[in-house]
Amino acid sequence: MSNVPEGAVSAVNGGCVINCLATPRASRNALVAWHDGRLKIALAAPPVDGEANKTLVKFMAEVLQVPKSSVSVASGLTGRRKAVAVSGLTVEAVKNILSNMVNE
Repeated sequence: MSNVPEGAVSAVNGGCVINCLATPRASRNALVAWHDGRLKIALAAPPVDGEANKTLVKFMAEVLQVPKSSVSVASGLTGRRKAVAVSGLTVEAVKNILSNMVNE
């Protein structure tokens, strides 16, 4: 059974969107937990000059095993609350991957 909160991952044309809460300047990149219907992600990069966004895209591409070009920050470029768009994966596929990686 999936532990992914309702609405955390939603379908869009050609892929899906993951609602995230980014925590920059962490000791390492990690999927932390589900928090208020969002995936809390620790990022080692600082929130300066888009470094945290670049790190988020690279990290999520690695987690979801898709090319970096398939991942983008759809909204929240300057805030902690972000929507990460992933093309080429279904909502079910993303939920399966994330539920196996985020333990709650």
